Amino acid sequence: MISLVIPLYNEQESLGQLHGQIGAVMAGLKVPYEILFIDDGSRDGSWGVVRELAAADPHIKAIRFRCNFGKACALNVGFEAAVGELVITMDADLQDDPAEIPRFLDKLEGDHLDVVSGWKRKRYDPWHKVLPSRVFNAMVSRLTGCHLHDHNCGFKLYRGQVVKDVLLYGELHRFVPVLAAARGFKVGEIEVHHRPRSFGHSKYGWNRMFKGFLDLLAVTARTRFGGRPMHLVGGAGLIMIALGMIGLLAGLLIGLSGSSAGWTLAHLAWMSGMTGSILVAIGLAMEWSLAEQNGGPWAKPNISETIGEPPAG
Repeated sequence: MISLVIPLYNEQESLGQLHGQIGAVMAGLKVPYEILFIDDGSRDGSWGVVRELAAADPHIKAIRFRCNFGKACALNVGFEAAVGELVITMDADLQDDPAEIPRFLDKLEGDHLDVVSGWKRKRYDPWHKVLPSRVFNAMVSRLTGCHLHDHNCGFKLYRGQVVKDVLLYGELHRFVPVLAAARGFKVGEIEVHHRPRSFGHSKYGWNRMFKGFLDLLAVTARTRFGGRPMHLVGGAGLIMIALGMIGLLAGLLIGLSGSSAGWTLAHLAWMSGMTGSILVAIGLAMEWSLAEQNGGPWAKPNISETIGEPPAG
């Protein structure tokens, strides 16, 4: 069973063609499937088109939001509703080619992967979108250790266990492979055909880069230190305490030599040490909170299989 999760926002012109292309591909695969359209508060006639398509095709299921909540929220709802052992995500603007689906399936099974991400090597987007995207992708791969050429590509294939294990919110939809890799799932990629936009316009602007960088920091902290916040917060605190002690000693020596600058330095060093102590206390409080939650969600191991009767609890 394959579930296709397709978030959409004001895409009424493309939905009919997209549905026809998906139907042709899935008929050739001869496997059971469902198409989940998640209407993220469209203000055009998208929902009317979806209702017409669903009336003629029992493979279609659809969910409509009252207003625009964002792509991550739409995907998260789609993941919860999906019943397939495999889940495909793609955009509704016809830039993702459904004809690539068999190649995704071959890559998943051939390389024994859990996630296959698309890579739009040749993109039909303006340079002011392509260049920042490449810089962003390099940063994500460098900081997270999940090396993909195109983290932003919405065309992906997941095993069902992956999408049930990853919680999305905010703008984290582009980081699903990163979050999956942090949970021990195997991630790979394939080059995909990127088609020019036929209808409408891009829903993303320059502000996506700033939001994406902030989300990258959040994901890096979540994947590397989600189960051990003391290593991040407390580590920063210890550095500030050490710098404060060095600065305090240097300030006292300079101050005793008769320079007023030394006492200013000592004062700043004292503030640094106090701030570091507060950070260490915050780290301890976070660790205690995780302990109260039975280790926290990121401290629990992701078990791939068991032999015999699994332990209770």
